[in-house]
This record gives sequence, C-alpha cells and structure tokens, in this order.
Amino acid sequence: MDSNAVDGGHLKAFIERIEKLEEEKRALADDVKDVYGEAKSMGFDPKIMRKIISLRRQDKGKREEEEEILGLYLSALGME
Repeated sequence: MDSNAVDGGHLKAFIERIEKLEEEKRALADDVKDVYGEAKSMGFDPKIMRKIISLRRQDKGKREEEEEILGLYLSALGME
C-alpha cells in the first residue's frame, strides 16, 4: 500500500461508527439529564446526587483518605 494512499472504505466505516456512538452518547446524556430532572421534581438535590455518584465511583480507601484530609483542612480553618 502506498504510504500516501488512504483506504476510503475503512476510513468511512470508522467515521460512521464514531458518529453512531456519539449519537448514542448524546441520547444517553439526555436520558441522564431527564432522570436528574425527575429526581429534582421529587425534591432531591441533583448537585448532591452527582456528588454521591462521584463518591461511589471512587475506591473506598481513596475516598476515606480524601475525607480524612478534608476534615483535617476544615479543622485547621476552624470550619468543622
């Protein structure tokens, strides 16, 4: 294969796959947004829910270490 040649068929297939995945990603993001809206309408705080989801993704040990450091810093600032 010539180093300047481009396989248009393969390139098109990759581009179309990426476009399809990007479309699916947008649809999922819209679904997530709808769920947050539904939760908010029932009195839940979406900002706090996002924080909880972020915390649940973390390793337990890492989360505990960050909480300990946060507590230490808050205490040093007289905020605890």
